[in-house]
Amino acid sequence: MYEEFVKEFKIKEKNKEELDTELIKSIIKTRIDLENANKNYEFAEGELIDYFLYQIKANQSKLNYLLKKAKKNGIIIDMVKQIEIRKQKYLEDINAV
Repeated sequence: MYEEFVKEFKIKEKNKEELDTELIKSIIKTRIDLENANKNYEFAEGELIDYFLYQIKANQSKLNYLLKKAKKNGIIIDMVKQIEIRKQKYLEDINAV
C-alpha cells in the first residue's frame, strides 16, 4: 500500500535567536530537573534510590551536552537572560491555566 502525504501547512524555520533561546530554556529546565532529582534523592528510600540516581546521572549528562552545544554556538548564559526566560515561562504557564 502506498499513501501520499501532503503537507497542509508550511513549517516555519527558526532563526538563530529563536534556536538560542530554545537552547537556553532547555539548559534552565535541565538544571531545575537536576536540582529536583538531587532533592528527591536525599529523601528517597528503597528502590527509589536507584531511580533518582539514574535521573541525576541522566540530567547531568544532558546538561553537559547542552552546555557544550551552547559554548560551541557562542552562547553565554548570564543570570539576566536566565531570569528573563524564567519569568517568560512563568507567565506562559499562568496563561495556560
